[in-house]
Amino acid sequence: MTIKEVISIIENQIAIPQAEDFDNVGLLCGVPDRNVSGVLFCHDALENVINEAVSRNCNLVVCFHPIIFSGLKSITGKNYVERAVLKAIENKIAIYAVHTAFDNDYFGVNAGICNQLGLKNLKILQPKKNNLKQLTVYVPNDYSEQLKEALFSAGAGNIGFYDECSFKIEGNGTFRPIEGSNPFSGQQNVRENADESMISVIFESYKQNRIIAAMKKAHPYEEVAHQIYSLDNENQYSGLGMYGEFDEEMDEKDFLKFIKGKFNIEVIKHSDFTNRKIKRVGVLGGSGASGIKSALSKNCDAYITGDLKYHDYFLAESKMLICDVGHYESEQWVVQQLFEILSQKISTFAILKSSEKTNPVNYFL
Repeated sequence: MTIKEVISIIENQIAIPQAEDFDNVGLLCGVPDRNVSGVLFCHDALENVINEAVSRNCNLVVCFHPIIFSGLKSITGKNYVERAVLKAIENKIAIYAVHTAFDNDYFGVNAGICNQLGLKNLKILQPKKNNLKQLTVYVPNDYSEQLKEALFSAGAGNIGFYDECSFKIEGNGTFRPIEGSNPFSGQQNVRENADESMISVIFESYKQNRIIAAMKKAHPYEEVAHQIYSLDNENQYSGLGMYGEFDEEMDEKDFLKFIKGKFNIEVIKHSDFTNRKIKRVGVLGGSGASGIKSALSKNCDAYITGDLKYHDYFLAESKMLICDVGHYESEQWVVQQLFEILSQKISTFAILKSSEKTNPVNYFL
């Protein structure tokens, strides 16, 4: 199996195009057509992890954080990024990153946190905006089912936990082929009346090219009448953060003790106590100051994230308990999640989890 075939399996589970625009995800270095000897999953593809990959005969490293985030003008080993990339290239090791594509995934980073905490009734905290589009296309009635199948196969009509969603209206269309045309039906310079169906489907914007290609391939007409609309609807199944509820509410101090145990940490930075019970909790793995107002708007009693600054704690407005458990700590289950995605699909070569420490933050207690 080649590197690109392994990547295809990962991308069938994680929609890489749903990553944030600022991010750098996908194959960062390596030859896609090279055969895979082993896959090593890690949080950060640092030099010590690349050394581990060499020693464990893994030539594909799948990391959460991209080791290459901004442009490299040279690769001479003068910093930790260049040293890791240089060593990977020298040892013919490919590096592939998922980062915010997995942050935005409904079953990704934040679902992992919620599952560890036992939260129920999960919803996206910050649903993606400007992410959904609608396609309306006109097709002869006899070809409507064929066209719908092609659209569904390309990923159109997926709405949350439903797929193959569409709407169809039958009517009568007209057209007149003129000189230069090669019509499916009718004659040049004669108006044609055709019994047609109007088919409408919703899709995520990153799927547009393949959906349009599938539409044109399955459609019998030389010129395919269609429109694409950008929707104001938020995508409720893709976005940053999640929130859910406990079966039973708990006191704030008991909640903090509970969080310390679940995250296996000694210290939690938190805002002032609100003297309210904790039942609804928002989470955002990594640097999550951007989710504080969203958690407040969703009436969360507590919000868990990392990398908060001094003034971020004031945003609680005494209405919500804000908890900073640490950046790495909030994402600590990611490697296991990624490992499970691939190990369930492949058993023909080694799929391993890194044992190297990559968290740069240390605590003196």
